[in-house]
Amino acid sequence: MPVMHQQNVAASPAPATHGQEPSSERDESRPLVHLENITKTYHLGELEVPVLKGVSLSIARGEMVALMGASGSGKTTLMNILGCLDRPSSGGFWFDGQEMSDLSPDQRALVRTSKLGFVFQSFNLLPRTSAFHNVLMPLDYAVHRHARSEAGGLARSLLKQVGLADRMHHESSQMSGGQQQRVAIARALVNRPMLLLADEPTGNLDSRVGDEILRMFQRLHAEGITVILVTHDPKVASYADRTIRMADGLIEEDSPGPSRMSASRTRLPDATAPEPLAEPLAEPNQPAPARPTSQAAGIFIPPTLRTALNNLRRHKMRSTLTVLGVIIGVAAVIAMREIGQGSKTAIEKTIASMGASKIPIFPAAVNNGGVSQGAGSYQTLKPGDVEAIARQCPAVTVVVPLVWAQAQAVYGKRNWSPQRLTGTEPGYLATRDWDLEEGECFTQADVSSRNGVCVIGTTVRRELFEDESPVGKLIRIRNVPFRVVGVLGRRGADMTGQDQDDVIVTPWTTMKFRVNGQSAPPAKAPDAVASSRTTHNLYPVGTPIYPAASATQLVNRPQPVGQTNIDMIQAKAADAAQVPVAIKQIAAVLRERHHLSEGDSDDFNILDMTEIARASSRTAELMGTLLLVVATISLAVGGVGIMNIMLVSVTERTREIGLRMAVGARRHHILRQFLLEAFLLCLAGGVLGILVGRGTSILVREFQHWTTEISIPAIVISVAVAGGVGIVFGFYPAWKASRLDPIEALRHE
Repeated sequence: MPVMHQQNVAASPAPATHGQEPSSERDESRPLVHLENITKTYHLGELEVPVLKGVSLSIARGEMVALMGASGSGKTTLMNILGCLDRPSSGGFWFDGQEMSDLSPDQRALVRTSKLGFVFQSFNLLPRTSAFHNVLMPLDYAVHRHARSEAGGLARSLLKQVGLADRMHHESSQMSGGQQQRVAIARALVNRPMLLLADEPTGNLDSRVGDEILRMFQRLHAEGITVILVTHDPKVASYADRTIRMADGLIEEDSPGPSRMSASRTRLPDATAPEPLAEPLAEPNQPAPARPTSQAAGIFIPPTLRTALNNLRRHKMRSTLTVLGVIIGVAAVIAMREIGQGSKTAIEKTIASMGASKIPIFPAAVNNGGVSQGAGSYQTLKPGDVEAIARQCPAVTVVVPLVWAQAQAVYGKRNWSPQRLTGTEPGYLATRDWDLEEGECFTQADVSSRNGVCVIGTTVRRELFEDESPVGKLIRIRNVPFRVVGVLGRRGADMTGQDQDDVIVTPWTTMKFRVNGQSAPPAKAPDAVASSRTTHNLYPVGTPIYPAASATQLVNRPQPVGQTNIDMIQAKAADAAQVPVAIKQIAAVLRERHHLSEGDSDDFNILDMTEIARASSRTAELMGTLLLVVATISLAVGGVGIMNIMLVSVTERTREIGLRMAVGARRHHILRQFLLEAFLLCLAGGVLGILVGRGTSILVREFQHWTTEISIPAIVISVAVAGGVGIVFGFYPAWKASRLDPIEALRHE
């Protein structure tokens, strides 16, 4: 080892012990850099390639050192170790009194972001990024965060000082090599480093621009920054105060530079050089001053989010293609969910139109000699049952009797046979939640008087009256005149496909006794009665006080039989939840009235319409779930596409990742950045997918006339799932990026 190097090491203060933490007060007499017997061996399979073979040196604070050597001498490897980008195989390395060899990758990154600055030979600027944002990049990973306005002012000031005030918003591809190198110098200075490392800083520049860059390094050195120039050019080395020559992994020579270069430290730059630094750089590694609240509020977008957005913006086409799978998946989820929800709602409306909370009560089947006579073969329901249910069942809000008939309705020259003639009471419309489109319903007085009034459905109205209003008109049913007092609102077909609007509703007494013709048998004539008796001559019959009723009077005013039967009873509970309670109450009342003992079976049947509603809803939900599963598979396929593209992105941006790590990015910064990019892509795909899904749903409703219904939970869940897909499928590429070695990433081609 040369004598000069030995003297330099001997004159240097003893380094901190291995693993020592930096002291709170800087020891200015202690060397900034101290190496003891550093070795570095690369392993290429089973082959070991030694590059550094025991390097020891010290560099004092404020020195400007040129590290020279031919290609393969180990100077670049030594620079990477000095810059905490690589770690030695053995030996001790102290920087600012702290042992570096055993630090974790994140701890070395903290040293790089707070104490080191890099100027690379190939500039290593972010592509499609302005000079201003290239200079700002290291501040995103700084230990002490700057307010956005403060960071922007610092970047603009540095670009002005390196002579790029008019080029700060130009991208790297729009600048010359010298301008790009000046951007790299400004970026290296933005964190106020202690040590500035420049690897062949003029290798890609012409001589005039190279001289300007070197004079700039001299001015930075004059400001107190320690500068190490890695070069093979003696002309570059002549600008330094000290030259260290390497050969075959060892220090061959350590000598001072020419004396004229030492004098140049105090000489002002010539007129052709860039403007000198307007103000001295702040003392390196000092805590950032306290920021006022107004400045702190200037950080509107977190750095990681800003970086992710910029990266997505720079790769618009790739981002669009990446997000396409998520758009299709989310759109399928939204469209299928809305169509499924619409189908379920349509079924529920159909059931509701039939009366979701209604409770039909029918006569039960009767066995005669062990042979079932079928349902309704024996009329067990009476009008008194209706009155008893209304009085004794609190869960029932409305209860009405029903009788049916089949007959033809005639109006003028038109006739029509409705599917059903229904005799009931005014409360029937309430049990069906049925409104009137025109006119009004008949009254309870009409029921008591057996008046010929009716309410018709829209189908009957169309067939008999076409476009004219039927209210007040007379129709005839089995020669019995009925005055139309109202028109029911349109309901459409029920679940069985029957037209609910093809109906005529009348008072049940009118239907029972006048249309169906059920009445008390007329009294026999006196002479007939007398002739039927064998003893009529013994007991002559007296003259009747009242004249006998005519045949017309008997038809129009029949006397009902004392125990009149009805075809059905229809009740309605307060709501669907009260239906089971109402059924129990009705059953108890009917069993008591029909004198059924405990062992007797019911002579009536009570139907629970809520079971039909639940079964239909379950069917609709099942179909909706199946559609949702299919759509979710599409979303998962989109997630796989996200992972694939992100893995490609990691490979494409390996050098960028290495650069970010070199300027201070820790592993969690890289992990967050790539995760955030995947999350933003999926989130954007989720939002666009919602719009596409909603548009598809609207088109289906307009052109196919299917019932669809917007589903807010589906929208929220789709966005959440899209974001989750981004995190789940983006995690591995992000983790892989965060585990890259910075020096290997920078060497990636």
